[in-house]
Amino acid sequence: MRGLAHPAVLVLLCLTVLSVCPPKAASGSGQEVKIGSKVFTESVILGEMIARLCESEGVPSVHLRELGGTRVLWDALLKGDVDVYPEYTGTISEEILEGGGLRSPEEMEKALEARGVRMGRSLGFNDNYALGMKTGVCASLHIRRISDLVHHPDLVFGFSSEFMDRRDGWQGLRDRYHLPQKKVSGLEHNLAYRGLESGSIQVTDLYTTDAEIGYYGLTVLEDDLHYFPVYEAVLLYRADLLTRVPEVIGVLARLEGRISDADMIEMNRLAKTDKVPETKVASDFLAKRFSVGVRKAAETVLEQIGRHTKEHLFLVLVSLAGAVVIAVPLGIVAAKSPVLAPAILGFVGVIQTIPSLALLVFMIPLLGIGGPPAMVALFLYSLLPIVRNTYTGLTGIPSPLRESAEALGLPAFPRLRLVELPLASREILAGIKTSAVINVGTATLGALIGAGGYGQPILTGIRLDNVGMILQGAVPAALLALAVQGLFALVETAVVPRGLKG
Repeated sequence: MRGLAHPAVLVLLCLTVLSVCPPKAASGSGQEVKIGSKVFTESVILGEMIARLCESEGVPSVHLRELGGTRVLWDALLKGDVDVYPEYTGTISEEILEGGGLRSPEEMEKALEARGVRMGRSLGFNDNYALGMKTGVCASLHIRRISDLVHHPDLVFGFSSEFMDRRDGWQGLRDRYHLPQKKVSGLEHNLAYRGLESGSIQVTDLYTTDAEIGYYGLTVLEDDLHYFPVYEAVLLYRADLLTRVPEVIGVLARLEGRISDADMIEMNRLAKTDKVPETKVASDFLAKRFSVGVRKAAETVLEQIGRHTKEHLFLVLVSLAGAVVIAVPLGIVAAKSPVLAPAILGFVGVIQTIPSLALLVFMIPLLGIGGPPAMVALFLYSLLPIVRNTYTGLTGIPSPLRESAEALGLPAFPRLRLVELPLASREILAGIKTSAVINVGTATLGALIGAGGYGQPILTGIRLDNVGMILQGAVPAALLALAVQGLFALVETAVVPRGLKG
């Protein structure tokens, strides 16, 4: 067992070093303004604008990009994980305030203030929900309005996952228009456009400022029964900013009424179709409209990869270290106690069946957004391989070897430490290696809740249909997984007793 302690000590040493000097925390200092944005291009651009304006006024800020949908951002705002983020009045009325019939700005402001949140005035443009189809399909089927869809029950609908569940989404729309379609599925918003192009779906939900409407040649169907409310773009921010960082309120007010529908459509087009980075799109608009210069130089690709590597390693090492410390003892208890074994193995097995994305979302109410919920989720996923392999390694020791150890008169704990664990070391290390490799891949999902890592460029690349950006995260993640396997091969050479090596 003395040899087996080496990898655990190494991992714990990494944990200690990283705990003392972790990557830059997403939350920042107490006076830093935390800006959130949703997982779509327009929201990211608006978040970048706020960050650049804060920078120009000397207000420390951090932009937490692509944090998910409405509910994730709203909950983060209430908890203080985010101080400000762009939202839309229709979403506030129908989703955040749960369809309380509060559609006037005054009514919404009053309801939001009761929750410790303030709403700024309109930024100047509307980004309404709508349904869209390929123009050629509309013409061939004589469809102009949403109500025309009633006469085409065989059409395939593909909606964004959020639209499928929103109060102002598919369920209410179907009931208002009595739509008969049965082939309705949820998918990622940006993938829906490709589905329209390929013909795998015929109808999807749109944002009226989407650059894809023109790019893919789509027709926006008339909402002839006026189902959708108006979605004016506004900024929601925590009321305590008035006392905590009062100067930021003036910064936020500078954007009010200054962005037109045409401005937003053009900025979305630059980011989506011309592949201009959102930071540059936002900076160029501010320079043109406000004469705001940007002092901060853009990161190079190598700098981005380096930053994502630090974030990813931090997530993987911390979660794996915690799992080793907990799972190996659990595996020992399971091996030594036939009564407890089914409960322990069953518990870690059930955790493994929970979808990773769902587990991340479950953690948000408890731990907020960023690294902590991602690390806890990864820790839980790491348990099963280590517990199971520890249990299998110990229970698989041949009886004659156990009897020989007992014949030497060794007490139970020295027998475990000096004989049984070294004999099971190969199995235990295999379990730790499996967990490490799983963690490297699963940690990419942490980007959905602001944990960073290699998932960030992958998420951005999917949203922007940018293969190069996707590879910027996927290739290093694959290389890291290979490096982990190679590292454990070296550890096995050093740790596993010579007689057990193949």
